[in-house]
Amino acid sequence: MPTEPTDPQRVEQLDALAHPQRLALFRLLVRRYPDEVPAGELAQALEVRQNTLSSYLSSLRHAGLIEQTRMGRSLLYRVRMDQTGGLMSYLFADCCRGRPELCPPSASETARSEPKYNVLFVCAGNSARSLFAESILRTEGGDRFNAHSAGTQPRSTPHPLAIELLADRGHDIAPLRSKTVAAFRATDAPAMDFVFTVCDRAANEECPAWPDQPLTAHWGVPDPVAVTGPDPERRRAFADAYAALERRIQGLVDLPIETLDRASLQRRLDTLALTQEPQ
Repeated sequence: MPTEPTDPQRVEQLDALAHPQRLALFRLLVRRYPDEVPAGELAQALEVRQNTLSSYLSSLRHAGLIEQTRMGRSLLYRVRMDQTGGLMSYLFADCCRGRPELCPPSASETARSEPKYNVLFVCAGNSARSLFAESILRTEGGDRFNAHSAGTQPRSTPHPLAIELLADRGHDIAPLRSKTVAAFRATDAPAMDFVFTVCDRAANEECPAWPDQPLTAHWGVPDPVAVTGPDPERRRAFADAYAALERRIQGLVDLPIETLDRASLQRRLDTLALTQEPQ
């Protein structure tokens, strides 16, 4: 029986991913999409030498899985979703012959049992940005969404300036507390429909895949807690973070989720990540 020809590009892509550190790099860039991530930040997140990282990046670029741009002296990298999608389609349709038992059902094929969409916002400390997002969505979309937040390394309490700002904006601060993301992976936790990382540090961390295949997106916002200096500058940083998240969450609330297929909805969520607050 003759052997079918194999797509050389797909073989090269699979070969590029057949290395633990190159795969880790690729997965990190997928989590950070649509961000363009500096090489130095990638090396720090993966704890590898710069010359080693350069070799990994070169392999992934040559295979067409990532793209490189330049900003000043910095080289920035981002996943090529078109090529990644093509590879997944090749594996499923060509290699695996489209057998449904080899691919889990999509969210659109799974019956919803909840009247509202469950949304989780994740950052590292769960002391400011993710609490902003939780509060904004609860206020703006509480009729359609259940809003939650958590941290990969939560602080003991929310930041006082975050709580002060939320109270000034009229949000209910009574239910707000710092929580670990592990609580939302427990068997009795609500099934998530959407999971958003709102800080780069949380997105850079290697975490298990979410059960029930929620849609995920990275809406990174600069950390106001890290800002030092005079009190007005610190308060401005918290207000800027709130404004950036408010604009994106309003976009989420306005989406006609029920009428969009999963791929279209994912593209809309990624586009919202690029939304900038007017200066």
